[in-house]
Formats: sequence, C-alpha cells, structure tokens
Amino acid sequence: MNPFKKLAGQTAIYGLPTIVGRLLNYLLVPLYTRVFSPAEYGVVTEIYAYVAFLFVILTYGMETAFFRFTTSHPDKGKVFGTSLFSLLISSSLFVLIVFISAPTISSAMGYANNQEYIKWFALILAADAISCIPYAQLRLTNRAFRFAFVKITNIASNIGFNVLFIILFPYLLKHHPEASYSGLIRMIYDPEIGVGYIFISNLISSVLTFVMLLPGMIKTRMKPDLQLLRSMLQYSWPLLIFGLAGIVNETFDRIILPNLLPSNVDSMAQLGIYGACYKVSILMTLFVQTYRYAAEPFFFDTSKSVDAKKTYARLMNYFIIICLFIFLVIMLNIDIVLLFIGKDFREGAKVIPILLWANLFLGVFYNLSIWFKLTDKTRKGALISVLGAAVTLAFNFMLIPSMGYMGAAWATFICYAFMMVLSYLLGQKYYPVNYNLKAATLYSILTLAIYFVSGFTDQLSTGLKVFVNFILLMIFIAVVITKEGKGLIAKKAKG
Repeated sequence: MNPFKKLAGQTAIYGLPTIVGRLLNYLLVPLYTRVFSPAEYGVVTEIYAYVAFLFVILTYGMETAFFRFTTSHPDKGKVFGTSLFSLLISSSLFVLIVFISAPTISSAMGYANNQEYIKWFALILAADAISCIPYAQLRLTNRAFRFAFVKITNIASNIGFNVLFIILFPYLLKHHPEASYSGLIRMIYDPEIGVGYIFISNLISSVLTFVMLLPGMIKTRMKPDLQLLRSMLQYSWPLLIFGLAGIVNETFDRIILPNLLPSNVDSMAQLGIYGACYKVSILMTLFVQTYRYAAEPFFFDTSKSVDAKKTYARLMNYFIIICLFIFLVIMLNIDIVLLFIGKDFREGAKVIPILLWANLFLGVFYNLSIWFKLTDKTRKGALISVLGAAVTLAFNFMLIPSMGYMGAAWATFICYAFMMVLSYLLGQKYYPVNYNLKAATLYSILTLAIYFVSGFTDQLSTGLKVFVNFILLMIFIAVVITKEGKGLIAKKAKG
C-alpha cells in the first residue's frame, strides 16, 4: 500500500476519535470561561499543568518502548504483559504515596482546603497511565472500532458529567427548587465544590475507560519477563527524560507564571486568561497531536522500506503546509475564533499567533525526532529536550516578570524553535534525510506576508474584510498547489 495512503488511513481511523474528542473537550472551554472567573479557571489551568508533568513520569516512555519491542521481539504477548505489569505496579505505588502525603502536597501547592483535588488526580493519573498500553495494543493490532468506541465513550462521559454538574444541576435547583427530584440532586450536588466538578467529571471518565479496557488486560498472561523489562527500561528511561523536559517546555510557563508576576497583579486571573487563549490554538494543537499519535507506529513500520527517508521528507513537507494553512485559517478569522472564549479572557489574544508558530515548530520537531528513535539514540533525544527545558526556564524567568503572559508565550516560541533546529542538525549527522527546506522557507514567508497584509483589513467593513481574507487564503492555496504540482511532474519525468 502507498505509505501516504496508509498514514492517512491510520490518522483517520485512530486520529478521528482523538480529534473529535479533543475538539469536544475544547468546546468545554467556552462553558468554563463563561461560568467561572479568570481566577477560578486559573486553578484548572495550574492543576492540569501539574497533571501533564506527572503523567509523563508515570508512563516513563513505556508506550514508545512497547511499540519498539513489539516490532522486534518474537513473543509480542510477553512484551504487552511486561509493559502492563510495570505500569500497574508503579501506578499503584504512586496512588498509595499520594494518598498518604495528600495533606502535605495540598498545602505545598496552596490547596490546603482542597486535599480531595490531589487524591482525585492521583486516581485519574493512575487509571490513564495503565490504560495507555491497552490503547497502544488496540492501535498495533488494528482494532480500530474498539479503539474508537472506548475513546468516544471516555469523551462523551466527561462532557456529559461536566454538563450535568456545571449546567443542569445548578439550573434545576435555581429554577425548580421545589421539584420532587431536587432533594436527590442536593444529595449528589454541592455548589461549593465549584471547579472541582471539572475534576470529578475527569475522574469518572478515566475510571470508566479503565473498566472498559480491563477485560483485555485480564486476558493477558501476566508473566512479566524481568530481562525484557530491563531492556525496555534501558530503552525508555532516556525517553522519560525526553518527556519530562518536553513537558517542562509545554507546561512550565503555566506552573511558574503566578509566581513570577508582580505582587500587585491578580496572578491566577492572568493565568486563567493565558490558559484560555492557549486553548484557542486548538486546530493546530489537534492536528499536531493527532498526527503524532498516528505517525509514531507508522514511522517504525516504514523504517524497513528502502524509500523510508524519501517518505519522511515528503511527509514533513505536507505537514508544514497543513500547519501553515491552519495558522492562516485561525488568524484570518480571529474575530470569529475569539468568540470561543468569554469576554473577560479575550485581552490575551495577542499570544495566539506566537503560540501557533510555537506549536508548528513542536510538530516539526516531532517529525524530526524519528532519527533518534530509529537509531536507538534516545539519550541524544533526551539531551535535546533537556537543553530545550533549560531554554524554557531561562526565558520564562527573564521575560515573565516584565512581559507577563506574553513573556511566557515568547519563551515557548524560542524553546521550540531551538529544539527544532538542534534536532535537525543532529539528525542530519546520524540519520540524514533530504528535507525540502526551500519549500518550507517559501511557504513560511508567504504565510507571514499574508498575515501581515491581513492586518490592514481591520479598517474594512465586516463583509469586505471576510472577502479579502478569503482571497488571501486562496492565494496561499494556489501557490502551494502550483509548486507541489510542478514538483510531482518533475519527479515523474525523472522516473
């Protein structure tokens, strides 16, 4: 099968539930930013930043190790059982430690009156960490419908319970306090919990997902191979460092932002605004995450092909084109896109183009990262992420005190640009791929030029502005089609 059709098919099968799910979950942001204040949403932003960091620790690169060893080990069942057993033990220990230390942890984080947050998220993290291997197994064995069903159930339950706790129950108690069912609602629902219901909804959906995946885990012959586990951990521990450094790059700004702002600034409100505007870049984030989700097993499988490097180069070219198109779609329609968040959050809109480019750089880095995964030089990949984390830390500390969340956005941009360039240079040394840099540069310059020109349309009427921006988008598409078409014709002529 044509490798591009294969990746497109895998992206559609496995990426569609992820895209739809993340999109629907992102659609909760308009709800959150209209029901909760910026300061309250700042709590959500901060806690989920910590969660992202801890999830990397709890999975410690085991999912990638599972893919890598399944393709080479003669006993695939043993690889699955060993991976799952390892995560079961580590996640159980994590939950035990957190429950014992909950008072200390919650006080250190500033949530002494909400110890339950810490316990809820310990369970969420454990359930999600253990579930990552059964999910990977479904992807590897092409059980697409089962994969999609579990994913969609997880998403639907999370959204459903959010709507139930944040909209329906408060509405019924306010408008129908004497109804027969109001007593039952009061037994279930406590208005004082507030943003905690976002976390409770997440917990319910994570546990439900774990239960749905449990039959597949039980059927596995749980006979871990300690020698195999040592080999997998030796492969994955640099990925843990890689992941930790990466998550510092992705989330550290939201963890450190409240601590670096001047004392006269409402730091949690600023964090809430930044977190909400970060979510506005959903189309770019969704595409990058979904592409990565489908691409990792595809890259390992394609590595056996004689034309693997040509395939990677072409995929990179298409990836950049799509990301630039997404950037233009968002920024040329930013007035409409900003309706996604509440009015109190829109003052942070100026970070959106910076974060979109940062996400593009991150996506390119994910494409480039195949060189150290295929050559088993994961330590070098870890080094890149560690250096990137150092850049993130340095620029956050330098820029946030004077620039606020704009400094956090620029720190993210600089970090991902640095990692992308460094990974490219090292990749050309250890696993050289002839990427089309000229095309990437041309398309990037064209995109920035169109974005610059679109800034002059703000003085036009709404209808004329939409028309002009549409024409600008069509210019980008026309240039891409023309150039890519000529490239295909030239390749066929050579062939």
